[in-house]
Amino acid sequence: MPPLIVFSDLDGTLLDHHSYRWDAAEPALEALRRNGIPLILASSKTAAEMGPLRARLGFAGCPAIVENGAGVLPANLEAVDADDYGRLHTSLEQVDPALRGLFKGFGDMTAEDVAADTGLSFDAAVAAKSRQFSEPGRFLGTQAEKEAFLKEIGSHGIAAREGGRYLTLSFGATKADQMQAILTSYDAPTSLALGDAPNDVEMLEKADFGVIVANPDRSPLPQLAREETGTIRRTLLPGPAGWNAEVLRVLSDRGLI
Repeated sequence: MPPLIVFSDLDGTLLDHHSYRWDAAEPALEALRRNGIPLILASSKTAAEMGPLRARLGFAGCPAIVENGAGVLPANLEAVDADDYGRLHTSLEQVDPALRGLFKGFGDMTAEDVAADTGLSFDAAVAAKSRQFSEPGRFLGTQAEKEAFLKEIGSHGIAAREGGRYLTLSFGATKADQMQAILTSYDAPTSLALGDAPNDVEMLEKADFGVIVANPDRSPLPQLAREETGTIRRTLLPGPAGWNAEVLRVLSDRGLI
């Protein structure tokens, strides 16, 4: 059993919100590699995006939670066989067209649209559109229309999660659900989770230790109960710089560096 297992969101957390770079987190990443500590990436990204990124980070031997928890990419694989995405769009076709038309998902966009909206390269945008479990997008209506949309998709078994950029639709599995299964597969070592968005809250609360990473590009998360006990903390620095500082602090507290 490893001495620690780390679960991390990507955009706005380990990756810079604008540049998608992780340079500032490299000291902590190297410390994890050196100590054989698994890093479980947990993101809205697809398996097609996550596999190459996981390898570049040096953690190809760890599973990754993809599409906001709707699926898992096993260790040392580049793809997973699933077609929840097709069923999801079939269900969306049954939603009131007036409400459905207000949700612009990646499936409604060209790769060029996705690249322009996310800041990704064209090739990266193609990978982002290679979805198997979920549909991220923007809801373009009023709050009242959004509430009506969420109620109607819920009647079709579709759940919605607010992320750092998008509203993501899926059949309900969460990052926290997948986190629990992965913890069991590692014999449940001490867990650390880091994230910046509402869809990270359950993961942060489930871990032994949680870190809310500052993201100046979004509203801060509300106060969480375990912040009072110090088992959930907030970074002062944003993105990968804050991630780096807190991971190194936890490793130091546990005598691992």
